[in-house]
Amino acid sequence: MSKPRRSAPTSTHKYPRTARLNESLREVIAEELTRIDDERLDLVTITAIDVDAEMNRAIVFFDSLAGEEGDPAILEALADHRVRIQGSVGRQVRAKKTPILTFKPDEVIRSAEHIQQILAAKNTLPERPPSPDEDLDEDLDGELDADGALEVGGIERNPEIEDVGAPRGRIHRHDV
Repeated sequence: MSKPRRSAPTSTHKYPRTARLNESLREVIAEELTRIDDERLDLVTITAIDVDAEMNRAIVFFDSLAGEEGDPAILEALADHRVRIQGSVGRQVRAKKTPILTFKPDEVIRSAEHIQQILAAKNTLPERPPSPDEDLDEDLDGELDADGALEVGGIERNPEIEDVGAPRGRIHRHDV
């Protein structure tokens, strides 16, 4: 009789291997960019890494304060230093193989910034209708006299005195 097959050991990690590799790569590449003495990479931030399932290739997404205008210079600088960055990844990340790095600007962040600018613009949304409280104030066509009493339509009402029909402890706008 043959021995029963052993089941594969279960992983103790709570998230997939590619996600762990993505995070490790992001940290290593960001740290390496701080060590590289190149002005073009001063304001660059690594926002995300996307490693393919076979872990052969990784897309490194970046953003910078220079915006879209600075992308060509940043891409050129990253291409110039790719071998150094790739070597740093090979030394610091514990993996059988290291993915080949490709650099791309992060369009998701730029799209979010564009949406935020649109929403912040004054002419984007129509004017809000007046709130019911504002309508009530306009309808009351009254004025406060020196005693603090409100005169509406020739009838004087004192806001400090509760109406008989008003619930105790609460004064509503329509009671005033």
